[in-house]
This record gives sequence, C-alpha cells and structure tokens, in this order.
Amino acid sequence: MIMKSYKLIPILGIVLLLPVSYLHAQNTTATLMSLEEMWKAAEVNNRQLKLSDLHLQQSKLEVLEAKDHLLPELSLGGDVKLNSRFLLYNEGLFSSPQNVPVKSYGYGAGYSLNFNLFNGGKERINIRMKREEEVRGQYEVQLEKHSVKYNIAVEYFDLYKFLYFRDFLFAEIAAENKQLSLIESLHQNGIVLKSDVIRTSVKLSQLELSLSDIEKKIDIRKQRLNVLMGRDQTEQLEIDYKRSQEMESIQGSDYTGYLDIALNQSPELKLMDSDIKSSELNISQAKAARLPKVSLYSTYNYTYPQISFYPYSNDIWGFGQTGIKVQFSIDNLYKSKHSIALARIINGEAKEKADSKKAEVSLQIKEAYLQHEQALESVKTADKNILKTTETLRVIRNSYLNQESLLTDLLEAENALLEAKFNLITAQTNVRLSHIRLLAIVGIL
Repeated sequence: MIMKSYKLIPILGIVLLLPVSYLHAQNTTATLMSLEEMWKAAEVNNRQLKLSDLHLQQSKLEVLEAKDHLLPELSLGGDVKLNSRFLLYNEGLFSSPQNVPVKSYGYGAGYSLNFNLFNGGKERINIRMKREEEVRGQYEVQLEKHSVKYNIAVEYFDLYKFLYFRDFLFAEIAAENKQLSLIESLHQNGIVLKSDVIRTSVKLSQLELSLSDIEKKIDIRKQRLNVLMGRDQTEQLEIDYKRSQEMESIQGSDYTGYLDIALNQSPELKLMDSDIKSSELNISQAKAARLPKVSLYSTYNYTYPQISFYPYSNDIWGFGQTGIKVQFSIDNLYKSKHSIALARIINGEAKEKADSKKAEVSLQIKEAYLQHEQALESVKTADKNILKTTETLRVIRNSYLNQESLLTDLLEAENALLEAKFNLITAQTNVRLSHIRLLAIVGIL
C-alpha cells in the first residue's frame, strides 16, 4: 500500500529501461571536448576509418598496377648447358648415324621484347574499372565517416542527457532530504502521520538508486566515445554540457531541398552509380574478348655453338627476329555470348538497386525531417509543461503544509515536474541529433 501511494514509475522508466554497464576510469585527469573536437579526433584515430583509408590506398595501387600492364614485356636471359653427341641419321633411324662434331658444352644470352598493340581494349578497360573501384572506395570512406560521426553524436547526446539527469536527481535528492526533515518534524508535532515519513523515505531511496544507475550509464557512454575516437577506453572524458550553443537548433532546408542535396552528394547513391558504371565496363570487357590481339615482338640471342641451322659451326653466332603477331580466338565468338549476357544482367540489377536505393534514401530523409520537426514541437510542449507542473507543485506543496492535500498528491506533483525536466532535455537532444542524422543521410555531415 505504501508503494501505491505515489507514482515514480514514469521517471524510473526513463532511467532504467536503457542497458546498464559500469566502468570506472582510472586516470586522474579528464579531457574537456566538444562534439566537433570528437569528430576531428575520430577522423584521425578511429580504427574503422583507418581501415577504410587502407582500402582506399590499396585501390589506388591497383590502378597503378593495371597501368603497368600497358608497358612492353622485356626480358633478358642466358643459359649454360652440356651437349650430348650430335648424331645425324642420313639414311633413317635404324641406319648407322653420322657423328657430327660439336662442342660438349654451350651457352647463350639474349633478350625478348613483346609489346601489346591491341587487345580489344581489355587493358585500358581494366584500368577504367580499377579507377572506378578507387572512386567507389572514396565514397565508402565518406559513408564510413558519416556513420562514425553520427554514432559519436548519438553517444555524445546520450552523455549530455544523462549528465543533466544526474544534476536533476542531485537537486531532487537534496530537496527531498530537506522535505523529509520537515515531515519528520511535523510528525513529531503530531501534524502528519508516520506513513508520510515512510513514503518520503521510500521515494528518497528510489531517487538514490536512479542516481546510481545514471552514473553507470555516464561511464559507459564515455567509454564508447573513447573507443569511437580511437583512445584508451579508460581515459577520462568530460563535455561542457551546459553550453547553450550545443543545443541551438540548426535551421536547414525543407524536405525537397534536402532531397536535392542527397541526389547530388549522398555517398550511398554515388555508390549505386559507381556500381552501374562498373557493370557497364564489365559488358565492354566481355565484348573485347571477341576482338583479335595484335602485338609487336622482337628477340635476339647469342649462342654457342651454332647447331640450330645447317651448316653447323663451333663458333658463336647471333640471330634475332622482329615482327607483328596477330591472334584471333575463334572459340570466344561462342563463349563470350554467355559472358556478355551475364554482364548485362548484372548491369540491370545494378540499375534496379540504384532506383531502389533512391527511394529508400528519399524515405529516410522524409522520416528524419519529420522527426526533426516533431522534436522542435516537443521542445515547445516540454517548456510549457514545465511551467504548468512547477506552478502545480507550488500550489500542492502549500496546500499540503496547510493540511489541505495529501502527501500522495505532493509526491506525484514532484515526480511530474522531474519527469517534465527529463522530457525537455530529451526533446532538446532529439532536435540536434535528428538534424545530424538528416545531414548524414544527405551526405553533408
């Protein structure tokens, strides 16, 4: 019956429904950082962004590697060998052979050059494909940066919110202690019942439990922010959460304006366009297999002894060739049909995915935009609610002291005011966070 005499559930629900974990920082000094400073630190030290940068460097090197295939193939070679007897069967294999005198050893040295003049454009198409992969890597880095910055913002504003919750609970506990002393005094004078003292004590205990839970959530948010910034998890961190400019609403474009920006700058949409270009290059690459290959070649070798052409000689000799070689793969006229058909299907899938992604991004922008508008309305409503609950609490407190209302009414009024304060801070953080989410979706965060 004591617990049912007043309602603390709405407040505790806000505080206790979030996941709890607890880590105490061991460092003695704390770093005071703003959201923008956290973003800058993450761009340098975040592990996911470092990994994305390495992938981008890899794609750049793959472009250079593809260009290397355009260079001529040039090789130098040499050999040293032992020669067997040179038997010449003038009258057939089963006749007595003629023993041609040659040296028992030999050696040679020379070069070989091969320069691709035309290969259906395969090498140059491959370079374009690698360049497109590099561009795609840049879009992936941008997308990863937006994701990391948004995740930091979520943790930052959670920390912002919980720090204010802690302040509210500190103030509420201090006020409740004073009120408990007053009620105990009234009880000693026979003005109020013992049950009022018990109810006030129970509320005070629950407030202290909520404060302990908030402290734990503050610690875990700080740890998550340190991880996102690439810092040591136990490094202490503080934010200047009472700076009014942190909560200023950013006035942006309307929904249509955000959508236009997204169509031009969204990394997600650019990734889809890159996939379409890559699939088109795959079609060109498959068609190039039908075309002939033309190459310029040149070889020259010095050999000892001369046993390649008649008359044979035990002298060193030099011989080379230079010419143009043409190759045409007949079987590719048939085999490439399936490769081209497959490449065209992949291209069609890429276009469908791009259209689907545009619709998805459009819906995300609409949702984020409406959430931002709703958050602005929630701030106005929360402001008005605080004024109402403050006045209500003042009236009920006076009437309770005058024995005109019950303690239950007083405790409910106090809880309503505390909940209104929580709702205001939550609405203020939602304004900024919803706008940041909108910027991340359109690609300008």
